[in-house]
Amino acid sequence: MRLLICLLLVVGMVASASCVLADSPVAVKNVVVYREAGRYAGWPANNGIWCWGNEIVVGFHLGYHKDRQGKHPIDPDAPQVHRLARSLDGGETWTLEVPSYLDSAGKERTPQPLPAGLNFTQPDFALMLRMEDSDKGFSHFYWSSDRAHTWNGPFGLPKFDRPGIMARTDVIVDGPHEAMAFLTSAKDGGSEGWPFATRTTDGGKTWTFLSWIGEQPGPGAYSIMPSTVRLSPTELLTYIRCRTRAEGNKKLFKIEPYRSLDNGQTWKLESANSIDNGGNPPHMIRLRDGRLALTYGSRNVPYGIRARLSSDGGKSWTSDFLLRDDAGTWDLGYPRTVQRLDGKIVTVYYFNDRQQDLRYIAGTIWDPVEK
Repeated sequence: MRLLICLLLVVGMVASASCVLADSPVAVKNVVVYREAGRYAGWPANNGIWCWGNEIVVGFHLGYHKDRQGKHPIDPDAPQVHRLARSLDGGETWTLEVPSYLDSAGKERTPQPLPAGLNFTQPDFALMLRMEDSDKGFSHFYWSSDRAHTWNGPFGLPKFDRPGIMARTDVIVDGPHEAMAFLTSAKDGGSEGWPFATRTTDGGKTWTFLSWIGEQPGPGAYSIMPSTVRLSPTELLTYIRCRTRAEGNKKLFKIEPYRSLDNGQTWKLESANSIDNGGNPPHMIRLRDGRLALTYGSRNVPYGIRARLSSDGGKSWTSDFLLRDDAGTWDLGYPRTVQRLDGKIVTVYYFNDRQQDLRYIAGTIWDPVEK
C-alpha cells in the first residue's frame, strides 16, 4: 500500500511538473544584437524600439567599459554615443547604424519648435522621445517616415513648469494627429522622479498635461519609466519602475501597475500585481490576440530576463518564467519588446556574461503560445 501511495505521489508530481512546463511560453533562442570587446552597450529602454512586420529597430547607448566598484561599469570620461540596431528578419540577425540625428561629432543638436503637426499613422512612421539627463534638464523628440533610416528633429517637449522632464519613448497613438505620451518629471526638489500623462491633438505641436500617475514619491524614493497599453477607448494600464524606503532605510525596488478607467484622467494603484525585480524598468505590449506580455530584467538572483502573460487585461498574470538566467551580475535589463509576423516575441535588452568585462545588447525570441 505504501509503495502504491509513493508511486501515485511520484506520478502526480511528474504530471504537475509537466503541466507547469506545458503552460510556460517557450524561449526559442537567444541572439546577440551588438557586442564588442571593451565596450559598454546598454539601456534600450532609454531609447525605444520600433517594428514593421519583421523589420525591427532598437536604440541603445554605447560607451567604454571601466570597472567602477559596484556602479555601472561605463567609463564616464570616454566618449558615449547613441546607436541603432536593425533587423530585417524578425530579430534573428542585426546590423549597427549611426542615427542620422547626430552631428559630425556624434552629438545631438539643439531642439527647435515643431514647424507643423505630424500624422502619427502615416506608413513607416517612428517617434522617439529622449531626455537630456535623469535628474535635470528637459526632453525632446524625433520623428521618421522611412522606418528610422532618417530622423527629423530634435523638437522640444514642454517643460510643464517642472524642474526637469525625463522622457523615454512610451507613446499611444489614438489617431492621425492624436497621441498620449507617458513621461517622468523631476520631483519638486529636482531629483527623479514622478510620472505623468500628457496628450497632443495637433500632431505634436502642443502637448497638454493630463494627470499625475500616483502620489509624488518621498525623499529617497522615485517612480519612473512608465510602460503603457490601451485596453479600450477609456481604459489604460501602465507599469512603472519604483523605489521606496522600508524600515531601517532599506531600499525596495518594484514595478507597480496603475489603471485608468477614464482615459488617463485619474489612476489607481493595483498593488496586488506589483513585482519585486530588484530595480529594472518594465515593458508591456498588447499581443495581436488581445493578451498582454510584460517583460523586465531581474536584478535579484538569479540575474536575468523574465516575462509574464495576462489574458484579462492585467487583472491577473501568469507566474514568472525565465527567458534567461545566465547573467554574471545585476547590471542588465532595460528591455524593449515587439511581436513579429509569425506571432513570436522579440525582447531586446542589455546583458552581461559571467567573467566578462563588457556589456552587450542581446535578444530573446520566444513563443507566447500557452500549450
